[in-house]
Amino acid sequence: MSNTSTPSLREQQHPLIRQLADGIEAVWHKHLDLSPYNLPTELGYVEGRLEGEKLIIENRCYQTPQFRKMHLELAKVGNMLDILHCVMFPRPEYDLPMFGCDLVGGRGQISAAIADLSPLNGHTLPKSYTSALSQIKTLNFSQPRELPEWGDIFSEYCIFVRPTSTSEEAMFLLRIQEFLEIHCTQAIASSPVSSDVVEQILKGQRNYCTKQQQNDKTRRVLEKAFGNDWAENYMTTVLFDLPS
Repeated sequence: MSNTSTPSLREQQHPLIRQLADGIEAVWHKHLDLSPYNLPTELGYVEGRLEGEKLIIENRCYQTPQFRKMHLELAKVGNMLDILHCVMFPRPEYDLPMFGCDLVGGRGQISAAIADLSPLNGHTLPKSYTSALSQIKTLNFSQPRELPEWGDIFSEYCIFVRPTSTSEEAMFLLRIQEFLEIHCTQAIASSPVSSDVVEQILKGQRNYCTKQQQNDKTRRVLEKAFGNDWAENYMTTVLFDLPS
């Protein structure tokens, strides 16, 4: 699928964001049977102003037999802020964790990089995931960051750091690749679950989305640029919509 906007937003962003966006889509295309997921037209590409700077948001969404919605968002505020946000929402009839990652950078430096496969059915990942994840090596970053108060949704494999060098950026990139390879291959191999398990998974997804909607930093940026109502709508229908 070619880039529709010219010039592509990702080409104007921090190199790690560009590499990660390309890498995520490459793994998706390699493993999964993608079809478009339609967002409301006015929310696919959005422009606004934040503190006198131009704010651009570009969304791409897909779906597959196993995933209800796979969302990749890129955002840029002038030269102040570069953002990548990605979440894969499994269909509730599949017992799969929630893949999520975020990169936040500004003025050429990545200040926050987070990625996880977060459990939805109870507080533990499926056994097939833990056995695959236990095989990948532990990474040591010089500046680990502390999870937010609502961060109890994340797994023990969650990585939240401030990468301080190109080698640490490369380590983060590789870890996402490993997460996604595991996630996509496990998803393809999985079978639908019984209705009582679906209820548990739905509960887990609702909890995940509700906790993520508490991210004040994201909400404040959106409220400043577009107003409270728009921000609330975007947080609950694009970023973290609850499965019906």
